Amino acid sequence: MNAETFNALMNQQVPRLTLRQRELLKKRLDELDEQQKGLAVIESSSATEPRCCPHCQGSELYRHGHVSGLQRYRCRTCHRTFNALTGTALARLRKKGKWFGFSQALAASLTLRRAATALQVHRNTALRWRHRFLSGLKADRATTLQGITEADETYILESRKGCRKLDRPPRRRGSKARKAGLSGELVCVLVARDRAGQTLDWVMGRGQMTKAALAGALQPVLAKDALLVSDGNRTYCGFAHDAHLAHEAVNLNAGVRVNGAIHVQNVNAYHGRLKQWLHRFHGVATGYLDNYLGWFRALDSHHGDSGQAVLAMALGRVPHLTVT
Repeated sequence: MNAETFNALMNQQVPRLTLRQRELLKKRLDELDEQQKGLAVIESSSATEPRCCPHCQGSELYRHGHVSGLQRYRCRTCHRTFNALTGTALARLRKKGKWFGFSQALAASLTLRRAATALQVHRNTALRWRHRFLSGLKADRATTLQGITEADETYILESRKGCRKLDRPPRRRGSKARKAGLSGELVCVLVARDRAGQTLDWVMGRGQMTKAALAGALQPVLAKDALLVSDGNRTYCGFAHDAHLAHEAVNLNAGVRVNGAIHVQNVNAYHGRLKQWLHRFHGVATGYLDNYLGWFRALDSHHGDSGQAVLAMALGRVPHLTVT
């Protein structure tokens, strides 16, 4: 639209709109604005020309028009086309104009129904989008924990929300385990956090954590010169001995919580924030628990505290913390 036509529209047509029409126009402009913001984030993954074809890794490419607002490319080797979404977790999802708004809903930790209502999509669509987006967010994981590293486990009630076949009697959401203490009704979540703020977590399965499971999780990510700090759980002592790692235990049963720099206050505070955040969802299906851990980790590290950041991470652009 040229400037003359635009000025005529603004001066002659807009003043004649009713209040209801102005509200609808504003809503439509906001939707278009969000759509453009989303497309800008998607295209920013290929701000420069893509280096290779995602299908055959060929390097001879050329522009091949636009589809749904995105630049399309064609490979001279395999003759297949692709765009910035090809090979990402969001490939083949529809309604791209609402993705930016959904990313903002994730950044705000909205529940599924509230997000679906705000975006005017079906809750099943919102559920599908949530776990496609979270598959990118949970990739925001540090590769190595260094220095003083606190590790501790917490337990979350096992949930089979959405499961149509149960091998146990159903229970009300928010209820407690039928058995006292640690049992197969609880799912173990291990969290390790160093003093630089880098955090890793693992779903360790039902019941108490074993030394073999602990070694499988921690040994690949702990630096050789790291100091592992835990509570008095003997599982950590046995693992540290077998892995030849420096280890200090805090005797919480004796009332000792802090011994200079030796404590597990950071990881325990993280447990508290995690459980308080999970409470809003009224029970998280255990099959999806890993996705929710990644979601909270991105929020707690402030990597996913905006719509732009969440959408970029869902597309695989993860701002890993830098270890110095």
